[in-house]
Amino acid sequence: MVETEMTNIFMSSEDDAKEKQNSIVVPIDDLDKVSSDSPDTVDELAMELATIQQSAKKIAIIGSRNLPITHQQMIETLSTALVMQGNTIITSGGSSGTNAAAIRGAMKANPDKLKVILPQTIGQQPSDVQNQLIGVPNIVEHPDRAMMTLADASRVCNREIIDDCNQLICFLSHTSKTLHNAVQYAEEGHKVITVFYLD
Repeated sequence: MVETEMTNIFMSSEDDAKEKQNSIVVPIDDLDKVSSDSPDTVDELAMELATIQQSAKKIAIIGSRNLPITHQQMIETLSTALVMQGNTIITSGGSSGTNAAAIRGAMKANPDKLKVILPQTIGQQPSDVQNQLIGVPNIVEHPDRAMMTLADASRVCNREIIDDCNQLICFLSHTSKTLHNAVQYAEEGHKVITVFYLD
């Protein structure tokens, strides 16, 4: 009788040990707290995934004017490739740098897949910018911003470009405040963003 009780106790403690080995203890103190006012990250990821999987997107390309020729060539090639895949490129005017390269690349592939949003009017652009825009079928002008400084008009223009796109590609340096603000604005709008730092 005593022997049977001892065997049962031994088996019971052996079962407890196996159960402890099979269970996983997760410390809950280290888990991130999710407050009721946190954004629904699952929905955001689903939206981003849906945007990435779209066959044809509206892709904004904006960035610095001060670019070496090799970077301009890369942006031009990227713009051409994106248009050839059926995407629409949205950018602003610019005689040099990122926007100019994006315009050249899109124009090579399909001018109908290019949309240029100007900070002000064509007449307020330098002559080399006006020349570059010849043949662009889809130009949006803003005579209502004619009295604004170019810097202020450009900030508003960047926001308009971002509002109109599904995805943003930005080429900038770490010191470029205007472009950093544009990227932050795109993040707040839950856009898919690719940032290339030039420094």
